[in-house]
Amino acid sequence: MRSLFHLAYHVSDLDAARAFYGGVLGCREGRSTATWVDFDFFGHQLSLHLGTPFATTDTGRVGDHWVPMPHLGVVLELPDWQALARRLEAAGVDFVLPPQVRFEGQPGEQWTMFFRDPSGNPIEVKGFRSLDAVYAT
Repeated sequence: MRSLFHLAYHVSDLDAARAFYGGVLGCREGRSTATWVDFDFFGHQLSLHLGTPFATTDTGRVGDHWVPMPHLGVVLELPDWQALARRLEAAGVDFVLPPQVRFEGQPGEQWTMFFRDPSGNPIEVKGFRSLDAVYAT
């Protein structure tokens, strides 16, 4: 079975969202109206609606760091993750957690980075050498 997720949440400025999701992240824009815009978020449907973004707190523990919860995330193969990390760094994105590897040499070894969109919505992007390792224990 092939499936994809759909997630809808608020942003405070559609133009800034278009510049970030389309321009910085490289997501293809889909349908839109005056109050929302869809993006192909790495193969999944993300709908951004004008409104007050959800509240977050830094209560998620990642190693020795606390990260924003809740957050949206995506898992990429490592070469795609590395290319995105370089693009975000070149764009001057302010990272909550800069690109780094965690669980090195262990099952589930992964690269991660956390950042926020212009409305403050937190996003995590993980990278794996093989997507078969995502659930490794």
